[in-house]
Amino acid sequence: MLDTHDGKRRSRNPERTRERLLQAAFREVYRSGFQGASIDTILAATNVTKGALYHHFDSKESLGYAVVEEIIAKQTREKWLRPLSGKGDPLQILSGIVERTSVRREDVEGGCPLLNLAQEMSPLDEKFRKRLENIFSAWQAGIAAALRRGQSQGTVRRDLVPEEIAGFLVAMYEGYAALAKNAQDPKVWNVGIRNIVGWLKSLRAARKPKRMLIAPALARKAGTVTD
Repeated sequence: MLDTHDGKRRSRNPERTRERLLQAAFREVYRSGFQGASIDTILAATNVTKGALYHHFDSKESLGYAVVEEIIAKQTREKWLRPLSGKGDPLQILSGIVERTSVRREDVEGGCPLLNLAQEMSPLDEKFRKRLENIFSAWQAGIAAALRRGQSQGTVRRDLVPEEIAGFLVAMYEGYAALAKNAQDPKVWNVGIRNIVGWLKSLRAARKPKRMLIAPALARKAGTVTD
């Protein structure tokens, strides 16, 4: 069977074909937005027939939903949730994630894939909106869980509400992504990274001063211990 239209016969690998279509669709949506994404461009990039595409995805919308669930959601899990599920200091982990944000010009100019689709499609398509909401909710829940762990370890301030702090962090992170994209300037993201990391430091619990232990002999000599 053929899964291309270039006349070259190759063995059919449905899973590989589907993954190629997903990756090409993600790149096209990231570049042009979902509404502006061209099925023909996706087909040309993968050398797959339109029939093969609609075998895997019955509409452009179902292809878009799969991009959200299988690529964008995975990116969020890999970047944020997997590191946060470890046993390290949550604030150090969060700072590390933020500091590793790509400030390559092409990434800054393209913006955040999750935010791009949320801004474009949430008002237009409820199925898109719910899928995107699920990603944001899981992201915030992962941060909140890590902060609660930090509170129990004594590294995160106990006066904080983890769910509120998680929402603020996501909003601040995505806000700087939007500012940098609008400015088309990596310097904006660099400023954002510094500000977010500085704010995360303010969430750290104050260290309790270590109690000075005085040797009994010295204490007696100083008259602070009686027999």
